[in-house]
This record gives sequence, C-alpha cells and structure tokens, in this order.
Amino acid sequence: MNTKLYKEDYLLLAIYFFISLSLSATEYYEREAFLKEYLFDFPVEILNVVLNIYIFLNWIIPNFVIKQRRYLHFAFWGLLSMIVLGSIEYTVGFWSGENDWSKFPTGFKLMKKAIDTTATEMALPFAFLLTKKFYEGQTQLIESQKQQKENELKLLRSQIDPHFLFNNLNTLDSLIDSDSEKAKEYINRLSLIYRYLIQTKDAEVMELSEELQFAENYIFLIKTRFANDYHFTIDKQVDVSDKFIPTGAIQTLLENVVKHNKPQHGKTITTTLTIDSAFLKVVNIKSKTVLKHSLGTGLDNLKSRYKLLSDKEITVINTDTKFKVSIPIINLSKDN
Repeated sequence: MNTKLYKEDYLLLAIYFFISLSLSATEYYEREAFLKEYLFDFPVEILNVVLNIYIFLNWIIPNFVIKQRRYLHFAFWGLLSMIVLGSIEYTVGFWSGENDWSKFPTGFKLMKKAIDTTATEMALPFAFLLTKKFYEGQTQLIESQKQQKENELKLLRSQIDPHFLFNNLNTLDSLIDSDSEKAKEYINRLSLIYRYLIQTKDAEVMELSEELQFAENYIFLIKTRFANDYHFTIDKQVDVSDKFIPTGAIQTLLENVVKHNKPQHGKTITTTLTIDSAFLKVVNIKSKTVLKHSLGTGLDNLKSRYKLLSDKEITVINTDTKFKVSIPIINLSKDN
C-alpha cells in the first residue's frame, strides 16, 4: 500500500476539518467559549492531527510495519508521537480555557489525556485516508496484474518469434552441408534454448545462473550465424548464486545489440556482460550504422517489468561510441 500523502489527501483532510470544526464552533458558541479558544484550539487541533497522520503514514508505518515488521517499535513510536503532540494540544486547550493550573494533570495522567485526545480526533480522518489508500492500492494491483499479463504475452511472442526460428533454420541448413558436427551442436543449443523458454514462460524472475547459461547458448547461435561480426564476453565479478533477474532479460539485451548494430568493414561489435553485487551491465561498442527499427521496444518492456518486480530501475547510457544498460540484480530475500 502506498502510504504517501498527496494533494487529494490533503483536500480530503481539509473537507473533514471544515465540517468537524464547524460543529465544534457551534459547541464553543453554546458554552460561550473565550475568543482565544477559537484562535488557538482549532489550529492546534489541526496541527496535532495532520502531523500525527503524516508521521504515521510517511515514517512509522513504512519503516516499522511494511519494511521491518517491528510491531513493538511501531507501537512505541506511534504512542510517543501521540503523547508529545497530544500533550501540546491539551496544554494549549487548558490555557486557552483559563483553567486552574493547580488541577493540570501531570505524569501518567497527562500521557493518558494526550493519547485519548489524539486518538479521538485522528481516528475518523485516519480511517478515511487508510480506506482511500486501500482501494487505490487494489486498483493499482489490478492494473499491475493486467500489465503483467500483457508483458508476459509480449515476452512469449518475442520468444517464439517466427523470424528467430526462420533465421536459425537457415543457419542450420547451411551448416548441415558444410559442418555436420557443428550442425549437431547447433541443434543441441537451439533445443536447450527452446526448452528453457517453454519451462520459464510463466516465471516472472529466474536465477541469474540459469539466465547466464541461457545467454551462453544464445551467444553460440549468434556467433555461429554471424561469425566474427559480434563478440561477447561474460565477466562474473561475484558469486551469482541466490541472485535473480527478470526472465528473458539477457535475451532482450543481446537482441538489442544484434538488432541495432551492423558491423562495417570487418570491424567486430564487441559486447561485455559484467555482473557485480548490484547490477548486470551490458556494454557494447556502437557501429557507425545504427539500425533504427523497433529501437527501444525491448527495453521499454523490460523497464515496465521492473516496476512490477522491484523498486529499482534500469539505467541506460547512450553515447556516440557505446551503449550501456545496467539492470538491477533482484535479491528476493530483501526486495520482497
């Protein structure tokens, strides 16, 4: 659930306070309250409620409920916030009403008054906001699920792209006559790729080690088809176990290199895949002739998937000579 306060949330609070304080003003008028009670009690009440709601929604709930699930910390900081701000409001109200200070509660009695005052005043507006945010979260969830299905469909279509199969069959046809042993290896790698695509078609994320094995088979097909036009290096700087990335992410990045760069004058397009503790980085040398068709579609799809899977984002650096994409490693024990 998104707990941040937005413009429409403050508008909802403003409407609530207009109605609530109008009723309170009637009560003050009937009991012939002092002028300073109007001038001080109402603003301090608004300040107490709004600050408490802001602290709960922007700090206490996100840190101690959503992220850490430390409910004792949640209770402690929540009560402390209510006691501090509630005590201020109660003290101001006691002063504005010109009460006898010898009867002013102290210690535990003041804490109880502060909690009772704050809880009573913030209960209804807080409930309104939480209800609103719950249904907004449900709407976002439905939209996310819809987007996820669309992304899965796009990914599946790209995986079974008839052009991909057609090109590989052409390559295989030429190998059968020229190099039968390599043709057998090509068939084996191609079958491993399609087996992997079928097995993972419903998986949102896959282990990085599995994706790298897929990448090695995919690179073999590219190098066999294009000979020395493309060269790929995989640099594992850390242990890749217990690390995850979106399924098919590496395929998307490798396809981008081949689709958008055409080697010229025998100059090889070199690409390096680097894996560190936080990112998988793909950097390729750009050819002078950059193919424009479907530029960015694969990356846009991958960016959309990351929004559903993690709070981390893809970074793209595009210069005259290099194209670099960094995709975050997803650690399920921390990101979920």
